Amino acid sequence: MYIIVGLGNPTRQYEHTRHNVGFDTIDYLIDQYRIPYSGIKHKAMYGKGMIAGHKVIVAKPVTYMNLSGEAVRELVNYYKIDPEDELLVIYDDISLEPGQLRIRKKGSAGGHNGIKNIISQLGTSEFKRIKIGVGEKPKGWDLAEYVLGHFSDGDRKLVDDAIKRGAKAVEMILEGDIDAAMNEYNRKQTEKESE
Repeated sequence: MYIIVGLGNPTRQYEHTRHNVGFDTIDYLIDQYRIPYSGIKHKAMYGKGMIAGHKVIVAKPVTYMNLSGEAVRELVNYYKIDPEDELLVIYDDISLEPGQLRIRKKGSAGGHNGIKNIISQLGTSEFKRIKIGVGEKPKGWDLAEYVLGHFSDGDRKLVDDAIKRGAKAVEMILEGDIDAAMNEYNRKQTEKESE
């Protein structure tokens, strides 16, 4: 069984901000695969269902971004899964252009506080992740202000498209084909392809 966690901040004021693309992706998966909502437990809103014939738990931590690891650790411990094989984390990345995807088998936090906290709580950086590009912060902007801000209409369209591609990548990863997913989705998306 896989646990798929999308990172973000709870409450309406953060909906659809750059920092919440992980939440947006989980919402898309829930709609797409009709995953029923199970409530709030283990410091996360979660649902249990099936994606591409595989049992999954999809979750959105309610701890706020910087403490995401608390929810992830509780889920991992409760369901006794191996983070290296059965955990997938989806989150925003400012080093990627809006709408670009980057799939990794493991890695550092790269300055992302949510991932930093997950690594610290789990004691490992060996878990799969899908990063969704939200674009670099403009010069002179405060980072927190930028990631908690909303997309322009053009960028939102690119990101919504990336979320759909991310969902396809999730299917491939569940099938055990992360290398194929990396080959398919880590390449730079051109304007033409995203139309």
